[in-house]
Amino acid sequence: MGALAVAVGALGTTLLLKRRKNVRQRRTLGRDEGRSSADRWARPGMSVTFRGELMPGRSRAERTYKVVRLLPSGRVVLEGFAGEHTETEFEALR
Repeated sequence: MGALAVAVGALGTTLLLKRRKNVRQRRTLGRDEGRSSADRWARPGMSVTFRGELMPGRSRAERTYKVVRLLPSGRVVLEGFAGEHTETEFEALR
């Protein structure tokens, strides 16, 4: 009886660890992994506008910048604005 309990426990642990490994592998693929270039949220030359909460007191035109480069991580480099920026920093496309 004790050996059966140990065997069932070992099997359950093995299945749990295998499931966790699969979940981790899916997470490390990244958000844009496997997406075609047509399915990206931004492209070089495209204009993006920072959300108003991030730049209070500035007009929409003052918060709009042009994308210079899209990085593999999904972040963008902007013309005339330092740093790398994520999709969540910008207003949704209309």
